[in-house]
Amino acid sequence: MRHARRGPRSRGFVAGIVIGALLLVSGGGVAAYFGIRMSLDGNMERIDAFADVDPSTRPSAPPVEGPTAPVNILVLGSDSRISAGDPSGWEAGAQRTDAIMLVHLAADRQTAAVISIPRDSWVPIPGYGEAKVNAAFSWGGPGLMIQTVENLTGVRIDHFAVTDFESFETLTDSLDGVEITVPDGNDGSVQQVMTGEEALVFARERYALANGDFGRVQRQQAWMRAILAKVSEDRTDLLKMSRFLEAVTRAVSVDEDFTFDTMQDLALSARDISGDDITFMTAPYSGTGRSADGQSIVVLDRATFDPLMEAVAKDDVPSFVEANPDAMDVLPTVVQ
Repeated sequence: MRHARRGPRSRGFVAGIVIGALLLVSGGGVAAYFGIRMSLDGNMERIDAFADVDPSTRPSAPPVEGPTAPVNILVLGSDSRISAGDPSGWEAGAQRTDAIMLVHLAADRQTAAVISIPRDSWVPIPGYGEAKVNAAFSWGGPGLMIQTVENLTGVRIDHFAVTDFESFETLTDSLDGVEITVPDGNDGSVQQVMTGEEALVFARERYALANGDFGRVQRQQAWMRAILAKVSEDRTDLLKMSRFLEAVTRAVSVDEDFTFDTMQDLALSARDISGDDITFMTAPYSGTGRSADGQSIVVLDRATFDPLMEAVAKDDVPSFVEANPDAMDVLPTVVQ
């Protein structure tokens, strides 16, 4: 049984952590950095991510019943972020996607969820048939990846972001390291302070893990959770936060409509979200297998995956997770 566990309590906006903690840590922080927002906005590479997405194939946007709407952000960790906006110049297989995450911010701005889709998940890719989900980014760039995820999940993507995990080294070091809870070897746990280099090694390991790539997904999430906690802890250190935000905005590429002002507005609207209100999880899967052509693949558990995605589309994730605790692979406090 996989029990739902939550991260340490800390103020902030989860989407910012997943795309490199791009958002500011509190309403007061937003005001403090207001004067340099144009500089920070200019640091980010822009992608016309939705240009090649056929509008007729897209899921409908949910109706807005309150002052705000739910927001869904597709976040990728790639081995090559630069020039992400020029998929026409790519060759198949030239860029890999090691992390694929769907970030959902609830309309009431009280909860958020980060759902990792294993990169080897065997899914339909428009125009290509069935393949590993990460092939979509390699073959067709942001547009094909967005279309693939929308077709798979039935969830409309509002924004897109891509970063590379090497950039997380710089982010971590700008915070003077982060604390990640790991086993102590005696059936207990210990807080281990990691530098950026150490955290990158931690997040990229999979061969030594009993659960392989699934364990690596959890390690990536644990690293992000640790950054969130450290940003919250140090949010009043303006010098450190300035250094951190400079590193963040240089580490990420985003869609053209995801401006710094848009992020600032989201941060303000979600300023009451705490670490206890954020759920990191892996998309439900039934195990691994082999494709017809012999590739090692992840088989999604569609009997659970589809209702979970329906809950995302309906902005009802907390209720679904609470009702299905045994079926949810939620990030634990201690990561192996």
